[in-house]
Amino acid sequence: MALVPWACCPWLVLLCACAWGNPKPVDLQTKDVRNCSSSPQYLPVTVVNTTEKLTALRQQMHTHNLSAYIIPDTDAHMSEYIGEHDKRLAWITGFTGSAGTAVVTMGKAGLWTDSRYWTQAEREMDCNWELHKEVGTAPIVNWLLTEIPARGHVGFDPLLFSIASWESYEMAFRGSDRELVSIISNLVDLVWESERPPAPSQPIYVLQETFTGSTWQEKVSSIRSQMQKHHKAPTALLLSALDETAWLFNLRSSDIPYNPFFYSYTLLTDSSIRLFVNKSRFNSETLQYLNSSCTGSMCVQLEDYSQVHDSIQAYASGAVRIWIGMTYTTYGLYKVIPKEKLVADTYSPVMVTKAVKNNKEQALLRASHVRDAVAMIRYLVWLEKNVPKGIVDEFSGAELLDKFRGEEEFSSGPSFKTISASGLNAALAHYSPTKEFHRKLSSDEMYLLDSGGQYWDGTTDITRTVHWGTPSAFQKEAYTRVLIGNIDLSRLVFPAAISGRVIEAFARRALWNVGLNYGHGTGHGIGNFLCVHEWPVGFQSSSITMGKGMFTSIEPGYYQDGEFGIRLEDVALVVEAKTKTK
Repeated sequence: MALVPWACCPWLVLLCACAWGNPKPVDLQTKDVRNCSSSPQYLPVTVVNTTEKLTALRQQMHTHNLSAYIIPDTDAHMSEYIGEHDKRLAWITGFTGSAGTAVVTMGKAGLWTDSRYWTQAEREMDCNWELHKEVGTAPIVNWLLTEIPARGHVGFDPLLFSIASWESYEMAFRGSDRELVSIISNLVDLVWESERPPAPSQPIYVLQETFTGSTWQEKVSSIRSQMQKHHKAPTALLLSALDETAWLFNLRSSDIPYNPFFYSYTLLTDSSIRLFVNKSRFNSETLQYLNSSCTGSMCVQLEDYSQVHDSIQAYASGAVRIWIGMTYTTYGLYKVIPKEKLVADTYSPVMVTKAVKNNKEQALLRASHVRDAVAMIRYLVWLEKNVPKGIVDEFSGAELLDKFRGEEEFSSGPSFKTISASGLNAALAHYSPTKEFHRKLSSDEMYLLDSGGQYWDGTTDITRTVHWGTPSAFQKEAYTRVLIGNIDLSRLVFPAAISGRVIEAFARRALWNVGLNYGHGTGHGIGNFLCVHEWPVGFQSSSITMGKGMFTSIEPGYYQDGEFGIRLEDVALVVEAKTKTK
């Protein structure tokens, strides 16, 4: 990084561009609304009957000699959002929340999820299911040790387990006289059969050069250069995260809700490019764009998506070294690479490279935020006129904002499900209204709006909290301190290559001064028509160090249980600061 002449070391500052995170609300109720212990049982009308599904799954478990089977909430790419084709947890349990783990034994079934989803789980699951109000590997394993006999086998799909998850379960079961068994055929899929939504088949298309920072050939050359410079000399790079392949080739589709991705893997070597994908989804122009008819080093060879496991296993049998990012590679692929042939980093070079936006990408992202701001302003003005009339609710309001965004140039839908929360609902920081469950917006309550859009030139994320009446003195103070935190971090000058975790406290300091805090992250990276939560940029302990050209959200908040919630979020760009020596 270029330095000003008088600087003894590089310092950086965040410039506001125009944003959200992973809030963790508190438990507002503990009583199970299902009344499963009563006779007869009284269940909400929203529950799903899972008796036949569980019977069929247990038959599969018996066939595979299993005492238990673990069903996570993930897909084979560790995606934050998953497509309908991969919603195994929702199908087998009835629970449609975005975070949870199900475990089925021959006699019981349990779901583990966090406090955001307790009420939802009770509304959606029948009494075949126990709801466990805790998360993590340890509570699940402790339960299993009491429910399954010694020498019992616990099955799982290795393509749905992260490497870290497998290591956690493996360690927890060690010495327990129970065995964790990898089964490549997913048992839920075998039961789901014809009811399972088909795999996506919509076209995979080329993002116009106008909206990309570099050609795919330039990106491939850059990544190959990093491979050559790596001290462990990898011969190949395996890409598993969907945004990695989408970014590398400047391709997009719509397999995943709110994300313009397509199911794929990439294996890149110094002389070949292998893209594992459903080949029928490319038209002739896209095939020509990828140079798929040749076999040179800049020709993309298309292979069937389902063959990635066997192909990686075959490649790993040679004199090779395979570079992976541990965070997004599943255990199913990790286990077929011999340890001596593995080059493992937390994140792949593609993840780290795309986190730093070049000048064109920065300009594109700024432009998308300007248009997004127009939609936001239109909505806020409309609310100011109509909320006092008592005709607006959380759900209809969110739909209107989506409509306003859709009218902006290059719009491609929302970037996540809008958090439109009035009054006490805003204290649940991840709350989103539905057509069935929502509240009216009122001039007497605070309204928290966390939303974003996908545009061909950028992804947006912004949170505002408003009140159309007279807020209490405490609400005013809490809002002011949240705003101070946002400003303090936005204006901060800090050393280059410093961890976001080190500076995150500046967003909390004003709240801490009066004994307040918030229980979610302070920010995350954001993509160019990619992920709204683009890791590994941010303020978490797992984030990479801050560098020039990175975008991050800044989103402090405060949540008063059962009363109101406040969050203010913008997206900021890391730039070089001009500083003086002592």
